[in-house]
Parts: sequence; C-alpha cells; structure tokens
Amino acid sequence: MASGSCSGSGVPACDSSDDTRFDSTPRQYASPVLALGSFIGVGRSLETALQRVELAERLGYESVYVTHIAGRDSVTTLVAYASRTERITLGTGVMPIYTRTPVATAQSFATLDEFSGGRAVCGLGVSHRPVVESWYGQTIDKPLSETREYVGILRAIFRGEDPPQGEKFRSAFHFMGYAARPDLPIYLAGLSPKMLALAGEIADGVVLWLCNPDYVREVVVPAVSEGRAKAGKALEGFDVVAAVPAAVTAEPEEARGRLRSELIPYFSLPFYRAMLERSGFGEEVSGFDRGMSEGGPEAATAAISDRFLQTLAAVGSADEAGATVRRYRDAGASSPCVGPIAQTDFDATLEALAGCLT
Repeated sequence: MASGSCSGSGVPACDSSDDTRFDSTPRQYASPVLALGSFIGVGRSLETALQRVELAERLGYESVYVTHIAGRDSVTTLVAYASRTERITLGTGVMPIYTRTPVATAQSFATLDEFSGGRAVCGLGVSHRPVVESWYGQTIDKPLSETREYVGILRAIFRGEDPPQGEKFRSAFHFMGYAARPDLPIYLAGLSPKMLALAGEIADGVVLWLCNPDYVREVVVPAVSEGRAKAGKALEGFDVVAAVPAAVTAEPEEARGRLRSELIPYFSLPFYRAMLERSGFGEEVSGFDRGMSEGGPEAATAAISDRFLQTLAAVGSADEAGATVRRYRDAGASSPCVGPIAQTDFDATLEALAGCLT
C-alpha cells in the first residue's frame, strides 16, 4: 500500500471529509499544581489493581502512575484503569523511549487520552542500558539529544505539524482523519542535573524515583528552574512528580527491611548510583559495593542505611508517614505520589494517607 493511501485489501476506505477533532470542551477534573497521587502497578491480578485504582479515585487521589517493567504493557494497563474511573489522571511513570517509535507512542497515548476523556500523561524516560539493550535490542547513544528529538517529534504529531527530523528518530507521520489533544502533557524522568534541566525546558513535568526531599530541594528544583528559564517559562505550572515508597504500619522496621531488598537493583545501575552519591549517600554506595564483593546481596543490602530509608520513605504511623509526604511537598514536589512496599497493606496506606496534604 502506497504511503498516505487510505485504503487497501480488507481495509475500509477512509473519508477525508470526516475531520474528527479532539473535544476541547473544559472538563471538571484537573491536576492541581499541588496534588497527592499514587503509583499503582499490577501484580498477579489485574482485577485487584483495578479495584485499587477505583479506591484511589474515591479517596481523592489526583493521579495514578504505572511503571513500565517486565510485565503488562503500561499504556494498555492505563486504558484498563480508565475504563473503571472518571476523574483521576493516568500516566506512565515512565515508559522508556526506546520501547516504541515516536509515532507508536503518539498513537498509543492519543488513543488513551481520547478514551479517558483527556486524562493521559505521557511519561517518558531513557531507562538503563541493561534494559534497553537486552530487552529491546536498542542502544542508548546520546540520551539527552535523543530525548529532545523524541519529544520534539511527539509534540509535532500531537499538534498536527511536520515532525522535526533528528539524528536517531525520524518521521513524516501525520494523523489522518483524526487529531489528538495538541497540548497532551509530556513528562520526563530525571535524575541528573542535565536531564532535569532538559525536562524543565521541553516537558510539562518531571518524574522522580529515589529522589528524597533534600535532593528535590537542592538539585531538582534548581535544575528544572534553569531549564524553564532557558525556555522562557516560569516554574509555576510545571509538575514535579516524586515517587514516595509508603507503608502505614505498626511494624515499620519490617517494612523498611522489605524496601531494602527492593532497592538492590537500583544501587547497581549507573544513573541511580550517580544520583545517590550526589544526594550525599556515597558511603551507602561504597558499602553496597563492598557487600556485593565480599558477602553477596545480603551483605550489600545491610549497607543501605536507616538514614537513607527514613529520608526516602513514608513508613510508620499515619502521622509519621504523612509528615514524610509533606516534606516532599515542602521541598518542591508538586505531586508527591505514594507507592507500595512489598508485603504491606497498600490499600490501608492509601486510606490512611488520603488528604495528608490538606
């Protein structure tokens, strides 16, 4: 079938006169500048996750994000979440840019956005070489410039403009007989000052993981502000989404112990290691390395200090966990988003922390 053709074997001809446009009628939902959100992934049961998302919406959470890991497809999962909710914002937190071409991403998110009534957030990131190379057969060559290219193409497609041609990503795609929301929000994952500044310059928000309140205040906000200034924009309205591991529990030490085990992969990844050292936890990184070389994962896990976990995670009573979430807010995170810790009651945590920012 020739490029630009509207018909082919077994495919109905399209009607070029059907100029379907995104319905820009204002809706009643919104993502406030300051909003409590959540990370809700799917474990063994999709139905359990759907019920949890319904709970989060009933409790007043403003957003739900999903990660893109070795499980269900993140965008398809969000379509399922959209089918059971009416108000809550739905975002990827985040999807690696090397898993889809910009065109495939634009089509996926435009479809999610239309189905959900304009609630989609396109959260993107570079990911890490072990994932990109061994899972997807792609390469990370120039992460900053490749991210800029990718976002530029997405913006153009959403707006109905000719996509800019990059060094790695190229496309001449236009929607035909359909138009996406032109200002569909794009967020970027950021750890390093350069990527954070890029997010401030070209994105609508940034998604953080393992970035404690001190790092948000001292590194994230200044770097994002630098990028906003470069683009001639104010920081106001830019969304800083900070993932907050959370467990409201009467057994905080057990919860922190489980979180320690969950953090092992991140202490082994270069991008996270650099961020952790920049955060003042270089001793933990060095201790982790010694533990891995001398005693294996168990010894390495022991090097992740109580200080690190207490700074990062919202664990303990409802008052204690809520105070940690508010520290993220006070540091400059406009959307602290609580996420589960393994083998703790996340539904109870969602209930206990609902409204903790008010």
